[in-house]
Amino acid sequence: MKKILGFVLLFATPLSGIAQDWHIGGIAGISNYSGDLTEKRVELRYSRPMVGIMLKKDINRYLTVRGAFSYGVITAADSTNKDSALIARNLSFRSRIWEGQIGAEFNILDIDVKGFTPYVFASVALFNFYPTAKDTAGNTIPLRRLSTEGQGLPQYPEKGNQYNLTQISIPFGIGFKYIFTDRLTLGFEIGLRKTFTDYLDDVSGTYVDMNTLLAERGAKAVEMAYRGNQRSGKAGQGTYPPDGAQRGNPGKKDWYAFSGLTVMYRFGNGANGGRKSTNFSRCFRM
Repeated sequence: MKKILGFVLLFATPLSGIAQDWHIGGIAGISNYSGDLTEKRVELRYSRPMVGIMLKKDINRYLTVRGAFSYGVITAADSTNKDSALIARNLSFRSRIWEGQIGAEFNILDIDVKGFTPYVFASVALFNFYPTAKDTAGNTIPLRRLSTEGQGLPQYPEKGNQYNLTQISIPFGIGFKYIFTDRLTLGFEIGLRKTFTDYLDDVSGTYVDMNTLLAERGAKAVEMAYRGNQRSGKAGQGTYPPDGAQRGNPGKKDWYAFSGLTVMYRFGNGANGGRKSTNFSRCFRM
């Protein structure tokens, strides 16, 4: 009981008696995707750059609230899978991700005493995406409007409307940060994003009838819905699948991840006055 009470008091300490610092800075690193076009949980060959700006406020030595706005790119292609069925499907995609999040960090150690700490974080985010793919002529084609799986077509009411491009995700992950100077904190963060959509890659359920898709959305929709006949050296080998044939796995939602190095600048003065910098940072001082 005493341990529980101590834990509660730790986070309920009046703000007048603890550090109340603000931090502003950024993160730069890589973005990754996990979904219907990857066999592995994370396919590192498809890592792409990401950047973001961050604002943090220390509530106490162990709790920090945070907000961030980030941009990244996710991509993948069937051509690099090992499963012959996925290779034959020959789909690919690329999407830009814009994300705004708000959440909290829980520091494992007292960073002002140790000079460093690992931490865990969790947030709620609003993000925007739009999957595209290159056609045979090399043109970038937005995929959502093509209704590649029959979304929004009157012949397939069970498919529902076209998927929303702005959705909610749950970022969470781990990180490490250390005090480089009294004002600068450096770190590294790995963050996964649980989403509630299966269409980051425009792939989820089943194929629809080719002639129906042709009549409703045109030849480009048919071309982008099934690309097995466009494989290099395999022209004309693929046949458009029948209506209802499996195209993706609707049982698993798509994920994305942002990971990178962080640099934060502290402004304001905590009530305890000053911070402990690491020995590593002291070696750069004159």
